[in-house]
Amino acid sequence: MTNTREITLGSLRLGGGNPLFLIAGPCVIESETHARMLAERVAKIAADGGIPYIFKASYDKANRSSGKSFRGPGLAEGLRVLGKIKADLKLPILTDIHEASQAAAAAEVADILQIPAFLSRQTDLLLAAAKTGRIVNVKKAQFLSPWDMGNVAEKIAAAGNSKIILTERGASFGYNNLVVDMRAFPVLQKFGYPVVYDVTHSVQLPGGQADASGGQPEFIEPLARAGVATGVDGIFLETHDNPSAALSDGANALPLAELPQLLARLKELSNLVRRWRTA
Repeated sequence: MTNTREITLGSLRLGGGNPLFLIAGPCVIESETHARMLAERVAKIAADGGIPYIFKASYDKANRSSGKSFRGPGLAEGLRVLGKIKADLKLPILTDIHEASQAAAAAEVADILQIPAFLSRQTDLLLAAAKTGRIVNVKKAQFLSPWDMGNVAEKIAAAGNSKIILTERGASFGYNNLVVDMRAFPVLQKFGYPVVYDVTHSVQLPGGQADASGGQPEFIEPLARAGVATGVDGIFLETHDNPSAALSDGANALPLAELPQLLARLKELSNLVRRWRTA
């Protein structure tokens, strides 16, 4: 296991052997009331567990399986909601961008700009995110090997931004299925940037319900434990108070009621792994 470099985000210290951090929230902003409720509840759970927390939610899901699926409130309204949550709850914010033209506006609110997996090789998008000066979290594409992410990170760093996070979210394995190769984590760590494991998208079955993605949430905890055992710096997960009613990715979301127990177990395991690292 290799210690990655530290990134400072307000009072948070990400990577560099610092405590495991959490990126969590709903897949998409369903309403201002719902997003705020989830932000408050997850923040309290994380605080009670002593886990650094970053709220995530998307203002637009541009890659839904069906054109009839809910995409979100859009850029302007979504950023307004995220800005209100950030100001009122004093939480750092992550959201994803899909076009280079969205980077500057999103950076006015978000502390971390996320590049979706399908877009992780889009040079103009990466450069636009890098030039905002915000932290850039890139999800490894389902069709890329972990060592291919070195080229992705180099594009961002060449634009003068070394505040990079690399996130694993599974690789395509036949039709409508993803697998996570645990060897990916030490490979990603060698690039020197904080490494995050997106555990809920790793149990997604892309397009598995014909006009929507399916999922296998029963594997969230065992896979999360395995990822933390490799020494990842952070965990990314989508959670919902009622996954069956979620407007996006409910099939692979973690029920909010299960979050406290999962975080407690992951923190205990992470502390053990970090002691091994320094022994």
